Formats: sequence, C-alpha cells, structure tokens
Amino acid sequence: MAKTKTPSGLSMKHKIGYACGDLGGCMTFALMGSIVTRYYTNVLQVNTVVLATMLLVWNVWDAVNDPLMGALMDKVFAKHHGQGGKFRPWLLRSAPCVAITFIIFFTVPTYFKGVTMLVVLFFCKILYEGFYTMFNIPMGSMLSAMADTDGERAALSSARGFGSMIGNIIPMIIMPQLLAKFGDTSKAFGIGATLCAIVGFVFCMLHYAWTEERHVSVAPSENNDSVKLTDILNVFRVNRPFLALCIHGICICTMQYVSSTLGTYMYGDVLGNIGMMSMASAVSMPLGILALIITPKIADKVGLERMIRICLLTASAIYFVLFGALMVASVPAIAYMLISSIALGLASVSIYMQWGLVGEAIDYNEMITGKRTEGSIYGTFNLTRRIGQTVGNSAAVLALGWIGYQAGAATQTAGTLTGIKALVVLIPAIFILGSWIAFRFVWNITPDVRAKMAAFKSGKETPAAE
Repeated sequence: MAKTKTPSGLSMKHKIGYACGDLGGCMTFALMGSIVTRYYTNVLQVNTVVLATMLLVWNVWDAVNDPLMGALMDKVFAKHHGQGGKFRPWLLRSAPCVAITFIIFFTVPTYFKGVTMLVVLFFCKILYEGFYTMFNIPMGSMLSAMADTDGERAALSSARGFGSMIGNIIPMIIMPQLLAKFGDTSKAFGIGATLCAIVGFVFCMLHYAWTEERHVSVAPSENNDSVKLTDILNVFRVNRPFLALCIHGICICTMQYVSSTLGTYMYGDVLGNIGMMSMASAVSMPLGILALIITPKIADKVGLERMIRICLLTASAIYFVLFGALMVASVPAIAYMLISSIALGLASVSIYMQWGLVGEAIDYNEMITGKRTEGSIYGTFNLTRRIGQTVGNSAAVLALGWIGYQAGAATQTAGTLTGIKALVVLIPAIFILGSWIAFRFVWNITPDVRAKMAAFKSGKETPAAE
C-alpha cells in the first residue's frame, strides 16, 4: 500500500487546526450529553419512559451510521482517489449542517405539543446526529492521515484533548448561567443553542482550513475492491488492541453520560446549587490543562497505556470514596465539586489520550491484515462509544423514573436523592474500573509488538495472512 507524504513535519497551525475540530464539534455535542435531558423533561415535558425509548432508537441509529460512515469514506476514496483528500471534503459539507440542525433541535419542537412535538423532536435529533457523524468521523480519522510517528500522534492527541476540553467546558459555562437567569424555559435553551452553534461552526471551519492530509493511504488500482464493509468483523477477531479500546469506549462513555446526564439533578436537587455547575466547568479547565501538560512527560517514563491505567484506577477509587462520604454525611457543594472534578479529570486522561492509541491500533491492524482502513476502524470505535452513550443516557433517563424523580417538585424524596447519588457517583466508579480492566487484561501491544510494527512500516516485514 503506497502512501503520499508531505516533506515538512507538523506545524503549530496543524496542531491548532486539529484542536479546533473537536472544539467546534463539542460546542454542540456537549449539550447533547448533559443539559439536553433537562430540555426534554422540564421544557418539552416528555415522559421519562417515552424519552428512554426515543433515546434508545436514536442511539441505535447512531450506532449504525458511525461505522457505515467510516466504511463509506474508505470505500469512496479507494475507488476515486479524490484530489481533495480522503476526509477533508466531508468536513466542508457537514459543518454548516451541524450548526443549523442543532439550532433547529433546540427551538422548533417547542412550537408543538403532544404527539406532533414528539415526531418533530425525533426527526430533528435524527438530522443533527446524522450530520454530526458526517463531521466527527472524518475529523477523528484525520489524526492517522496527519501523523505518522508516535511523537506526532501524541502531539495531535494532546491538541485534540485541549480542543475537546475547551469545547466541553464553554457550553457548560454558558447554559447553566442562562438556566439560572431564565429558568427551565425555551428562551434559555434557544439562546444557548444558537450561541454554541455559531461558535462551534467557526471552529469547525478553522479545523478545515488549518489541517491537511499529510499521509494519505493509496491502494493500488487492482486492490480497490479489497476494501469491504465487512472488513471490520475480522478486525474484532484479530485485533486485541482495538477490542480493548472498544471495551474502554463503552465503559468510559457510560461513565460520562450517566454523570453528565444527571449532573444537573445532583447539583440542583441534591446539593441545591445548580449554579455550581459553572464553577465545576471552570475548575475542570485548569485541571485538564495541567493534565495535558504533565501526562506526556509521565507517559515517556512509564508508558502511555500504563499511565492511563494508573489514572483510571485512581479516579475509580476517588469516586468510591466520594460515594461513601455522600451516604454518611452532608457534603458541601463546593467540596463535592472539587473532589468530583479531580476524579473526572483523572478519568478524562484516558479520553484525551485514547486517540493516539486508536492510531496505534490502526497500525497494528495494517500489519496483521495488510489493509489501512482508518475510517472503518475509527467509525466502529465510535460505535462502541455510542453504545456507552446509549447505556449511559437512556438508562440514566429511565432510572430517573425508577427512583421516583418528580419534575418541577420543590423537593425530592430521600429515596430519590439517594438514587441520584448512586447514579452520578457510584455508577461512574464501576464503569471506570471496567475501562481499567480492558487496558490491563486485553490490550496486548508490548515493546516487542511495537518493534514488529516499526519494522513493518519500514518495509522490513510483510503483513500476516488474514
């Protein structure tokens, strides 16, 4: 498989441009994993059972379109070898559609009632998620097209980590303040969605303008038909690093979406201070920056995968201790905010740095199968993350009904408050531990394997037979 390369290394513009991709995408997507549940229940008044069913259908659709989108990019490029690149043309097509459909999602359904509102809401979400996938899959796959060495991958992973962190924090600063000012109203959500969509679109376009595909895989013409949609099934069978990442993706996204989906209930109903969420978002930024600065240095000494395991295990332990404290004492909102922010920051190291490991899994797959299908692998990894989102988001919403949450009630019952504590703190502790288990017992790229991968890339070894 031949590759075309640009002679120069990664520039600062490349790194900033890559960071802008996740920053722009997260400006809208962050609200889909947290504040949006309050929009469903408190503005649109959607029944929790109906909502859980809709979330399940939405996430099944997402689970299907992620790998299909990745495979489509691989297949189209293998057939046409477009001059615009393998991934960048998709970025240009999708970015404006993401912004428009996001604004529509948070405004149009509020003009309807009953079954009509549910139908409108359903299709607005389908449209947004479809266009977001069209942007996110090529944006994430760009890492392997821009970076060809461990150093470059680490640099772009850190850059994406910065972008993701900022893109997740800004909406969580904006929206809670609008909710505190206007209450749970369509006005608050409409203003917040519009602001986030506009800012997100600008950064998505900067991502398109400041990135380039420096390492483009070009299959010989006689092998164009060798890229199949079913290739990913074989990847699950032979690629243990990819399998470990998939387990991690399910666990870490379940943790994220349970805690973020119900975070407003923790601060608003248990701690009685929803405005503290903005403080939590502000605190998480310097913690994230510190982590992204020091973790590459730690990884150099102990290894990236081992460093991730240490952070995951520590985060899980902190969450377990915090849950115990919440069950026996009244924890002040500021103390909860600081402790949970530290735990989440440690767990997030695996999220920020996982993209470099995805690139490593792609290299491993090319070595053992002879095919370099970045889109399919990244898309399927995203599928597993969507599964985690489905479990976390849908189950969390359904659990609100199980624990007896009453929307609009001045106070919740003691049992409901205990349920919220368990959902927001104990469940993340368990799933973070699951992510640690995946890297500890499934991941199998050792120094010897890395040496074989390096030899293959240099042309000294041939791929293993499928």
